Amino acid sequence: MQIHNMIYEIRGQKVMLDIDLAVLYQVETKNINRTVKRHKKRFPSDFMFKLNNKEWEILRCQFGTAKKIEKIRFNPYAFTEQGIAMLSGLLNSEIAIKVNINIMRTFVQLRHYVLNKSGKNEQISELRKLLMLYIEKNDKRVNEIIIALNNLIEKPPKTKRIGF
Repeated sequence: MQIHNMIYEIRGQKVMLDIDLAVLYQVETKNINRTVKRHKKRFPSDFMFKLNNKEWEILRCQFGTAKKIEKIRFNPYAFTEQGIAMLSGLLNSEIAIKVNINIMRTFVQLRHYVLNKSGKNEQISELRKLLMLYIEKNDKRVNEIIIALNNLIEKPPKTKRIGF
């Protein structure tokens, strides 16, 4: 499974779950949770949080009948990018270092993708302004193009959101 498929948006943040990190780091989930409990001060709420029942239920529905969730008895922890960096430093294995580098690169790629998307909305807005000037002087058919551009700007693509 690719790392970007393991990144979810929960509570308005891009996060990865402890169960996915355990697979990537090739450790058991309970080892990750023990490490977190031993170093609780290193994981403030903006680095890591536990999913509530509603968030976990929504996420479980997305997983379907995946084997990775069959054995889970407790709601998983969600780690932000900073929490993952902190965790990999505590695990300090060769695998953790390599996996963490790939995870950080994936988060950076996601940020670049989002930034590039917002630039396109600005370009569409600029095109709309130019067309408005043109339509005043020329053809009414351009109005249909402007309506289509407005629809593109007003209806952002759907992303998978979980939680509040």
